[in-house]
Amino acid sequence: LDLDAIDLSSELFGKRLTAPLLISSMTGGADRARDINLRLAEAAQEFGIAMAVGSQRAGLESDDLAGSYQVRGAAPDILLFANIGAVQLNYGFGTDDARRAVDMIQADALFLHLNPLQEAVQPEGDRNWQGLYDKIEALVRDLSVPVAVKEVGNGISASVARRLADCGVAAIDVAGAGGTSWSEVEAHRQPDSATRGVAHGFAGWGIPTALALIETRRAVGDRPIFASGGVRDGIDVAKAVRLGAALVGVAQPMLGAAADPDGSVATRLNALVTELKIAAFCTGSRDLVTLRKATLRRSDDWSVMG
Repeated sequence: LDLDAIDLSSELFGKRLTAPLLISSMTGGADRARDINLRLAEAAQEFGIAMAVGSQRAGLESDDLAGSYQVRGAAPDILLFANIGAVQLNYGFGTDDARRAVDMIQADALFLHLNPLQEAVQPEGDRNWQGLYDKIEALVRDLSVPVAVKEVGNGISASVARRLADCGVAAIDVAGAGGTSWSEVEAHRQPDSATRGVAHGFAGWGIPTALALIETRRAVGDRPIFASGGVRDGIDVAKAVRLGAALVGVAQPMLGAAADPDGSVATRLNALVTELKIAAFCTGSRDLVTLRKATLRRSDDWSVMG
């Protein structure tokens, strides 16, 4: 193979991607959020990859905060995801609010994020999740852009993936355990020691990203599956692609670079893409199609799995 000729491109939701990378949902509606989001968007535009903004609830509830999410001017060509919490559909949000979130940032698609654990360990959390599948199905039917559903770091099981597929969602991001633990984040927010202890107890809760990806892939067939949660480098990206991911989300490494005045998101992204290309090269994979067929072995006895 010619390393320089390896093709990592793909197409998703009508947008061409030069690599199967997503700068995952992180921030918005807070101090410095606009500057961080703009730096991330500029890098996404430069590298031709996808980006998702953080939860837009704050921007929907306050026009003064909407600007912190608005990055389309810096990234006119990227695949851009809006983002609202799925549970908000049980607390007064509907199709009109979802449209407002999409229109706010001129998004190509919408993420509904699932964060039941985070809500459960918050004293002020939204804990009524009953009947949510029906509301997701209605939103998928009524919204004019693709609706994808993502977890936030605890993973999606095969049974949940099947229910979401039955709702007609366009894609599922398994967002497994291995990266940021929002339960641990909530533990650090709580002044009450008892509440803090409960949240801390769930810090390691969830399905690891690789396992969530494998079982979700088996559960929903050809529907696009995204992988995120603990992805740190291009080798992790290559593994996720081999396990069936159409798109691989990276958050913490990008946020660290964007939040550091001396950091370079472009440098970090370039390293990710280079690592992914080298991983493809070393497995004899000329493109993403062949990488998804690369030999897969168990780590304990090196037996071939596929």
